[in-house]
Amino acid sequence: MELVVTEEQRELRDALRRFFADRSPSGEVRRLMRTAQGYDPGMWALMAEQLGLQSLAVPEEHGGAGYGMRELAVVFEEMGRAVACAPFLAVVTAAAALEAGDGGHDLLAGIADGSVIATLAVAEEDGRWDLGSVQTVFEGGVLRGTKSFVVDGHVADLLLVAARDGDGVGLYAVAGDEGGVVREPLPTVDQTRKLARVAFDGALARRVGGAEAVARALDVGAVALAAEQLGGAQKTLDMTVEYAKVRHQFGRPIGSFQAIKHRCADMFVLVESARSAVLNAAAAADERPEELPAAAALAKAYCSDAFFHTAGEAIQLHGGIGFTWEHDAHLYFKRAQGSRQLFGAPERHRERLAALAITGASAAP
Repeated sequence: MELVVTEEQRELRDALRRFFADRSPSGEVRRLMRTAQGYDPGMWALMAEQLGLQSLAVPEEHGGAGYGMRELAVVFEEMGRAVACAPFLAVVTAAAALEAGDGGHDLLAGIADGSVIATLAVAEEDGRWDLGSVQTVFEGGVLRGTKSFVVDGHVADLLLVAARDGDGVGLYAVAGDEGGVVREPLPTVDQTRKLARVAFDGALARRVGGAEAVARALDVGAVALAAEQLGGAQKTLDMTVEYAKVRHQFGRPIGSFQAIKHRCADMFVLVESARSAVLNAAAAADERPEELPAAAALAKAYCSDAFFHTAGEAIQLHGGIGFTWEHDAHLYFKRAQGSRQLFGAPERHRERLAALAITGASAAP
C-alpha cells in the first residue's frame, strides 16, 4: 500500500485549514459548546455546498463524490486540529453502515448533500461497543430498548440502530422524530461533542443491513476518530513548541532547557507514529478490507493514547496558564479524554488485536 499524501490531498488539507481557521476559531468553538445543538447549521451547509465534505463518504452512484478513507482522514485531521463542532463523525459512520448494508442505499443521497444528519447507535447503558452486548430488540416491525453515547443523537434526522432480531444482530433505520423515540442529551467531559441517550418504545423501523454492516461502520468510525485524534495531537504539539520558544525563565526561552526538549521530542515521536497508524488504516479501508479490523484497532488504540498524552503534556508545559479555563489547552485535553472512550477504549482495541493475532481472522467489534 502507498502510505503517502498526494498533492490533491495536500490541497484539500490547506483549503480545510483555512476554512476552519475562519469558521471555527476557538471563540466560536466555545460558543457552540454552550448551545443545545452543539453545531452551527450555517457552517454545516457551507461544508456541504462549498467544500462537498459530506459527499466524500458516499459513492458516486448514490449521489456522492466517491472518495475514500484517505481523503476523509485528511478532513478529520483538520477538524481535530480545530476541535471543530460539527456532526461529521456521525454522518461518516452512518454512511459507512448504509453502504455496507443491503437495504438503505436510498438514504445515502440525503447524507451526501448535507440535508440529512444520520448517526449510528450501538452502545447501550454498559458503554460497550461490541455486538455481543446489544440488548435492543427489533420485533413485530418496531424497536424496543435504549442506546447511549449516540454521537449527535439529539439532532440526528436518521438513526441507524444495532438491534437483535431472529437472525442475530441487524441494522435498522428509524427517523429521529418517529413516534416512540425519546432523545435525551448526556452530560459529557468533552462539551465540544454532543452525545445522547435514545430510547425506543415501539418505534417503527426498517432493516437496512446485518451485523457485517455494523462492524464495518465501527471500523470506519474508529479510523476516522483516530485521524481526528492525530489532528488534535499535532495541534497540541505545535502550540507547546511555540510556547516553549516565547516563554522565558532565568533569562532564556524554556525550550532551550534539555528537559523541555526531551518532552517535546517524545510528543513528536508519538504524533508521527500516530500519523503512520492512521495512514495505514485509511489505506486498508480503501484497498485491503480484510486488513481493516486489525488496522482500525491499532490506529484507535495508539492514537487515543498519543492524543491523551500530548494533550496532558501541553497543559503541563504551558505551566499555570495551561490549567486555566481561558486557555485552549483544556479544550484539547477534554476532547482527548472523550474520544479515548468513544467507539471503545484503547484496552478494548488491544484485546481485539490480540484476538486477531491468535485467530488470524476478523474479530467482530
